[in-house]
This record gives sequence, structure tokens and C-alpha cells, in this order.
Amino acid sequence: MSSSDGSGSNQAGASQRAVGNGRLRILQVSGSAAGGVRAHLADCARMLATDGHDVIIEAPAAVLDGLEVAPARAEALEIGPRPSLNDTLAVARLRRLGRRAHAVHAHGLRAGALAALALGRRRHGRTRLVVTLHNLTVGGRLTTMVGERLERLIASRADLVLAVSPDLAQRARDLGAPRVELAVIPVAIPQPPSEPPLPAPAAPEAWPQEGARVLTVARLAPQKGLPLLLDAAAVLAQEVEAGSLPAFTWAVAGDGPGRDQAAERIAAEHLPVTLLGRRADAPALMEAADVVVQTSLWEGQPLTIQEALRAGAAIVATDVGGTAVTARGGAVLVAPEAQTVAEAVAVLLSDSEARSRARQSARDAADRLPGPADLAAQLRQVVLAPH
Repeated sequence: MSSSDGSGSNQAGASQRAVGNGRLRILQVSGSAAGGVRAHLADCARMLATDGHDVIIEAPAAVLDGLEVAPARAEALEIGPRPSLNDTLAVARLRRLGRRAHAVHAHGLRAGALAALALGRRRHGRTRLVVTLHNLTVGGRLTTMVGERLERLIASRADLVLAVSPDLAQRARDLGAPRVELAVIPVAIPQPPSEPPLPAPAAPEAWPQEGARVLTVARLAPQKGLPLLLDAAAVLAQEVEAGSLPAFTWAVAGDGPGRDQAAERIAAEHLPVTLLGRRADAPALMEAADVVVQTSLWEGQPLTIQEALRAGAAIVATDVGGTAVTARGGAVLVAPEAQTVAEAVAVLLSDSEARSRARQSARDAADRLPGPADLAAQLRQVVLAPH
């Protein structure tokens, strides 16, 4: 795959970047995205379009399906999770669209790398490139090696890198990115549902009538540390048997590829863990829980922690990625180790005063969470910046 600077069209392209009355043309580009990344993509597009700019989202059809982005526009551009022959077509399209844009704001390594190839090296008059890094590359040696090469490409060509966690920001700096900032991820902006929501059981029905209530809300995927959760539950179950801890049930709201393996282990070891599947009432579950636990092995700025803070929950979370940035002092942060997680949960389950203090800390931190206005201010500063 190669990239052309397209220097012969600089003047023509620059003349088309303003679309009248101060409006700028902005491309928002994404590859495969779900959850918080998908929501952030939509937030960025809507905010800039609401400011009066011509905003076009280029993303896979599956990402755009049901995504509310008005008054922005959206066009399907297939950028898969792995390199493919479609990448050449994507680069060509981004090059053509990018020449007529004031800025390209790409989300994620794959989209950022393809946009970097399309726009070429940094130079005066080139379309501005901003890349938001949402995830740490995890996997085998080949996967991490490819991920680092994409990071290097982005660092060498992006005008600005926004990172969702301090560790991603430091990686970008180490790779030579000239300007790096921490991305603003605001509390979720409520959007009207496209279809009436299905009724969900009342939150208390997630647990038995007796015993303490522990809750995790997460996709059942490797990054979320489900084996660590089950290890911690096993440690706590031993304390219950020893009489040093009250009985509890650990409910897990979410679905994903790890469900079957987790269910087999729960049954084999008789763990006090209940898999609820996907739920539409996460905030109500959090309010009803005695302790909300996150056992992730890495996170950017997790929306579930934001939700737990707003619910005023007593929170225990692994201190990974950008979790501390998100929690803002409102959670008990621990190392991603089963014994350490279990000890922190046990303290909150056995001490009502500690739980009350943790709940108050969460409510106080919720008041300090960034909001839509903070994201809008960052976008105006970094995406709309002059060349």
C-alpha cells in the first residue's frame, strides 16, 4: 500500500475546505467500533455538525446501522479489523475526500493509519489529521507488532493524537508524535431510542432475596478480565464458608464470547456468580448493588465507571489504563489480582460505614465528570484549529 502526497492539488483542495459562512468540511472516520468508541464517534460528529459545519462520517455499514448522527451525514466505508484488499480502496477514497476537507478526525488505529496514508506526511497546506486512540493493542506477538507499526505511522503523520488513557498518550509521545492530549470522554449523552425498549425485570430480581449484592457490567470479552472476576469470586466464596464474610451473589450483566466458558466454570466450581446476559437497566442494577466491581485488564475511559459514579455505587475497580482518570477518586482502585480484588470487595461487603463512604465518594466524583460542553470545547480547539 502506498500514499501520494497529492501536492499538485493543494491549492484547489484548500479552496474547497470552507463551504461558506465560516462552515468547514470535517471527516469523521472509523473502522470497526462498538460501545463507547461508537458512541464517541457519534458525539463528535453531532457536535461539530450542530456548530454548523459540514460533517461526514466514513465508517463500516455495521457501525452506522442505527447510529443517530444528525445533523451530520454518514457514508459507509468498509474498514475491517485486519488488513485487507479493501484498504487500498479506503485509502483512495479518504485521499479524495480528504483533499476537500479542513480536517480528518480518525478514531482507532486502523482508521488512523489509513487516513495517515491517504493524507501523506505533515506539511504546510495539508488537510489537518487528528487521530483518537481508543484501545491498547493486545494479543500475540504478530498482533502487537502490527499494532506498534500502525502507532508509529500515526505518530509520524498526525498533527495531533488524542489518547483515551495516560498510557496510550505516553506511547504516542515515545513514538514521536509532536502533540498529544488526553481525549475528553464525556458522560453519555442520552439519545431517543429508535425503537421502544423491551421491558426489563426489576433490578432486585437480578439477585436472590437473601445475601449481599455484587455487580459487574461488562462485555464478556478477554479485555474485561472475566477469569479474574471468577478467581476473585472463588476467594470470596472461601471466606463465606469460613464464616468471615456474609453470603453474596455476584451478578454479571453483559454478553460476549466468554459466556459459555464462564458458565461452565461457574457450574463446575459452584461459584456464587449469576450471568444475567445483556441488560437495558444497568443504572438501576448499580443503584441496587452493594458493590459494583470492574475487573478489566485494560480500559480507556470506561463508560461503566461513569455510570456507576452517577448511580452513587460503592465501586472497586482494577487500576488499569484510564480507569483512574475516569474514577476521579470515586472508586477503590486495586491491582488486577484476584486476592487484591477480593479483599477490597470484602471490606465493603462487611463494613456498612465503608460502603457509605464509598458511595459518597462516587457521588462527589460524578459531579466532576466531563460533560458534552467539555468535549465540544476540545473539538473546537483541536479539530477546527487553523492549518
